[in-house]
Amino acid sequence: MRPNDSELRSRATVATGRKRWLAAGMSLPVLAAAVAAVLVMRAPSSDAPQSVDLTALASAQAPAAAIDDGPDSVEVTVQRDDTLDQIFRSIGLDLGTLAELRSRAEVRKALDLLKPGDIITLTHVDGVLQTFNRQISDTLTLSVSRAGDGYAVNYIENPLETEVVGQRAVIESSLFAAGERAGMSSRTIMTLANQIFGFDIDFALDLRQGDEFSVLYEQKFQDGRYVNDGRILAAEFVNQGKTHRAVWFESKDGEVKGYFTPEGKGMRTAFLRAPLDFTRISSQFNSRRLHPVLGVVRAHKGTDYAAPTGTKVWAAGAGRVTFAGRKGGYGNVVIIDHGKGVTTVYGHLSRFAKSLRPGRSVGQGDTIGYVGMTGLATGPHLHYEYRVNGVQRNPATLPMPRTEVPSSYVAEFRAGAEVALAKLDLASDADRQRVARR
Repeated sequence: MRPNDSELRSRATVATGRKRWLAAGMSLPVLAAAVAAVLVMRAPSSDAPQSVDLTALASAQAPAAAIDDGPDSVEVTVQRDDTLDQIFRSIGLDLGTLAELRSRAEVRKALDLLKPGDIITLTHVDGVLQTFNRQISDTLTLSVSRAGDGYAVNYIENPLETEVVGQRAVIESSLFAAGERAGMSSRTIMTLANQIFGFDIDFALDLRQGDEFSVLYEQKFQDGRYVNDGRILAAEFVNQGKTHRAVWFESKDGEVKGYFTPEGKGMRTAFLRAPLDFTRISSQFNSRRLHPVLGVVRAHKGTDYAAPTGTKVWAAGAGRVTFAGRKGGYGNVVIIDHGKGVTTVYGHLSRFAKSLRPGRSVGQGDTIGYVGMTGLATGPHLHYEYRVNGVQRNPATLPMPRTEVPSSYVAEFRAGAEVALAKLDLASDADRQRVARR
């Protein structure tokens, strides 16, 4: 349902006060009467009448001139289904001005591509637009201002400053809790788990209290204000005594990029260990599992990942979609053929990605559907299977091939990796010393 104009008005912060009368002007008649009374009381005790300057009193009673505070200022936070037409109408702005601005090719797209959470600030005088500002990205703002009979349009750049920081954390209860205590954003923690070490560490089953990790990453600032975390440049994870290390590498020509081990082995394998951001593993690969719906012992030849309905499900590897539809106890299911006899299965989906069709090619990490509980399911989760020549296999026990830095880029990779890992070690050692001094 689209919001009505009154709802839009309630979301706008309006600084009004175009013309305010001085409060003193309202009290002048009373003041004049008091002055007259005083004059009478102070008159000499004679029978001659005493004159009062009524002209001065009348002047004192005249209202004060109106104070013009300038244009009204309005700030609107865009909500779902909002349009500029609705916003202009709710504020009482001339829609002809909006049509005029939309007729200009250099501003039309920046005006109309509204997203929930966008903030629009504008000023107007009696419904005539004076200024309009909308932040398009972290570094770019659209600025429209009245100039004569028309409007001047400018794009203001406000670049981000990048600072490289290093943090170290020890796991006491969970990965997220440890990362947040160290000052890392959820985005950085998810990158660490899913894109870097998720192929080697099962973050649902393998973590232990006392495991530790260090991260060298970028932080973005604008005018001295923190904006967000940037790319992870190097990372180390010590899991059950085993050390895993990774560095980001992007060749100067842009042909090679990704996370690699210090030896140049790609952190990504041919298949994702978990094809979604999950809450927990609700059922593992098990040949003697008691079926929660049927109540009988039946082999569970896949892995169930519990996650909220609507969570994105990704293709575990590159391949071609061979089936996307309803299939028995699987409910809504997608099957992908990856070649060489390998297929993957994704069951109980609530819905499919809009562009998904049998015959379509997908890349590793592409969204193919969303978590649900269709078919035989007691709660929202993804049922994931990895099949080799039609036989379900446990992907957790299968070795997965890795990519490598091409030989022509090895020298460039090693130079960058040594610097990044040295900075990571310095940051980690400094944190250990700080903790030891406590």
